[in-house]
Amino acid sequence: MKKPFRYALALAAAGALTLTACSDPGAGTDDAGPVDWPAQDADLSGTTLTIWAAQNSNTVPDSVIAGFEDLTGAEVEVVTIPDPYEQGVQTKVATGDMPDLAFWQPTASQLTALNASQNLQPLDDAPWLDAYKPELRDITGVLDDTRYATLITTPAVEGVYYNKEVFAANGITETPTDWDSFLQTARDLKGAGVTPFHEMAADRWGTQWWVQVQLADAAADGLWDRVNTREELFTDPTIQGAIDTYQGLIEEGLFNEDIKTATFEDQGAALLAGDAAMAVQVNSFFGQLQSLADTEELNEKIGFFPISPSGNVGTFIPDQSNALVAFKTGDADQESAARQLLSYWMGDGYEDFVNAQSTVSLQTDVETPATVPEALLSVSDSLGTSVGSMQASAIANPDLYIYLADMIQGTKTPAEVAEATQSQFDELAKAQGAEGF
Repeated sequence: MKKPFRYALALAAAGALTLTACSDPGAGTDDAGPVDWPAQDADLSGTTLTIWAAQNSNTVPDSVIAGFEDLTGAEVEVVTIPDPYEQGVQTKVATGDMPDLAFWQPTASQLTALNASQNLQPLDDAPWLDAYKPELRDITGVLDDTRYATLITTPAVEGVYYNKEVFAANGITETPTDWDSFLQTARDLKGAGVTPFHEMAADRWGTQWWVQVQLADAAADGLWDRVNTREELFTDPTIQGAIDTYQGLIEEGLFNEDIKTATFEDQGAALLAGDAAMAVQVNSFFGQLQSLADTEELNEKIGFFPISPSGNVGTFIPDQSNALVAFKTGDADQESAARQLLSYWMGDGYEDFVNAQSTVSLQTDVETPATVPEALLSVSDSLGTSVGSMQASAIANPDLYIYLADMIQGTKTPAEVAEATQSQFDELAKAQGAEGF
């Protein structure tokens, strides 16, 4: 299974992309004024559109492509870019190789990585924007007040997946309402002989969620804005404190004994079997659970609640499978056709899309399919009050998860984790030309 959320930007690719985008005479600019949005059914006979996708998103467009080709006469080709997807796309774009559309993580840092103002079509006048549920319309996809990405599915949320049967067997009738009650629940479970939490440090990427959910309140108070201007550092008390707390909970014995060697697959199996009560994870974890059990069993066994220091605030983290971007290829007809495909995807093709994907609808007038499991509905419900993650709100995304995994393996101290993260953040921000770095 693909292991997602490897967010570090490759410095060489980022640097090359910036230089190429600035010097490429074919790259457009944002001063061309409003764009035309063709009718969804405009004839595109003889037109071929290319969509770049990752290995975990290359079948997502299937229903949309079938409907669009029948309606317009266009041909749509999906090209799979090998993992690591983000680095592969950046490298190709840096050489001037661009598709018409691509799946892309719709965060400020990843839009910056593509030099959005030079390489991507602005989508501010998109005809489907008012169809979004109000709380989702502007949650992501915007950089420097310009919309560059089209959200097609609900962003992932960092929160707690739990085994309902384990909770019930131990007399837990309500989910925790804040960080203190969350930890008290874990300690009560440990006292009853249950492993409270499961972590998958061998695969590393999930370790960062434990730190980030602790930062939800600070994020709501502008933490990432301060980090982006170097007003606050990873080594300062807020983030360092979250790292320290994570290490303290591990040392307290609240996690699985095989934390150092456990994998993503192990985590899903453990929660489903009740070998652990809870896991702090994101939506892709539920995809792992869906590979192990049907919707009926998942509804019986697995629930979700968001968590933050002061309450039940989720931390949202969109990934590349959640959104699409349209490139400035320099060919006006191709660019117009790409916008038409987006209009169809989020217009007449959207209901078929959410049904085919069995995913939560983003639109007020399109119902979510009855086949969507209850835990994913809970994730979606938490989005309206959620706050941005590091990936969503920081200008660069250092390898925090790697350094935290090193801490779990015993090769870094909590202080060294924060120091390494800040050092890499500085390098990435400087490579982007960010002020103050």
